[in-house]
Amino acid sequence: MVKAADMLIARRADTRARADFATWKMMAKLNGSSALPLEAQEFLVSYKNLLAQMSESEASETTIGAIYKSYYAEMGGTGTPPDVRTRPAEPAADNVTAFRRQAPKAKKKAASSGAAAFDGTQKRPLPVALIFACLVVVYVGIRLYWP
Repeated sequence: MVKAADMLIARRADTRARADFATWKMMAKLNGSSALPLEAQEFLVSYKNLLAQMSESEASETTIGAIYKSYYAEMGGTGTPPDVRTRPAEPAADNVTAFRRQAPKAKKKAASSGAAAFDGTQKRPLPVALIFACLVVVYVGIRLYWP
């Protein structure tokens, strides 16, 4: 019977083992394995030896299992480490909907008064050139008349 605390340790050890192995493997591909701790280098050597005997996925799982057992004992797990199997990946349901352009809305007739509210479809109340001209006038006025 596996205690809940041991199962929690087992899950943490398995997660850490998988993450560390992926990191070590990537560092070995980038020729940085000399910077790894001695224990990590030993696991990588055993992984390379297993690659000669079995496929890459089997060698990876075997090495991760060895790292997991080491981490389980290091984290304070008692007895043999429980089997922590990851759930098989379920095929992802396609929940993406296709993009559909919304139907164009009917244009509203402008109100008879010229003070209609700005709703984004009408022209801007002041053109950009007029605003720029006003800023230039203010700047020149300040430069000429400021002591």
